[in-house]
Amino acid sequence: MANKKRRTLTDVQEKKLMKMITDYADAWVLLTKYDNHQVTTPKTLSRDKFVLTYEEAKEAIGIMGVKLAKKLGDSKLFGQERGDGLEALLGNIYQTYNQKPLYPSIEHRAAHLLYFVIKDHPFVDGNKRIGAFLFIHFLSRTNYLFNKKGERKINDNGLVTLTLLVAESDPKEMDVMINLIMNFIGK
Repeated sequence: MANKKRRTLTDVQEKKLMKMITDYADAWVLLTKYDNHQVTTPKTLSRDKFVLTYEEAKEAIGIMGVKLAKKLGDSKLFGQERGDGLEALLGNIYQTYNQKPLYPSIEHRAAHLLYFVIKDHPFVDGNKRIGAFLFIHFLSRTNYLFNKKGERKINDNGLVTLTLLVAESDPKEMDVMINLIMNFIGK
């Protein structure tokens, strides 16, 4: 059997590897917490007085539908509501108990908005797309879509991943999903 020379990292490769590990440190911590069933609400939360109204949401969804129709073809069912589901879930994210909000932060409201639209299916067609869109719209309107460096907190792939993760999750894991979303956007 021939001796194989073992390859080692160069100093430059090792520095790049260490930078990658450091750059994604929060991700490694969150994944470990998930594995250990320890994902909790972030310690620091943002407050805001913004209220996403039913009228604003419907108008934004209508604009989105027109834009998507141009790209993907017309869908008569996209954005068509089932009863008053959207209005009810928007009311839910602003509800109070003893004059205190049940979802007191931007992170709480954004996470629940994404989760509720996807899981409660208030639309005949487009619940995942609309949920993801309203989530981003809400973060934008609260000036919470970008980090302090001016970079989007959630890129396209991250948005798709969060949306599909919620869609495929077991409803029994709602709290875990909400906490994951809150941790994801809280940075």
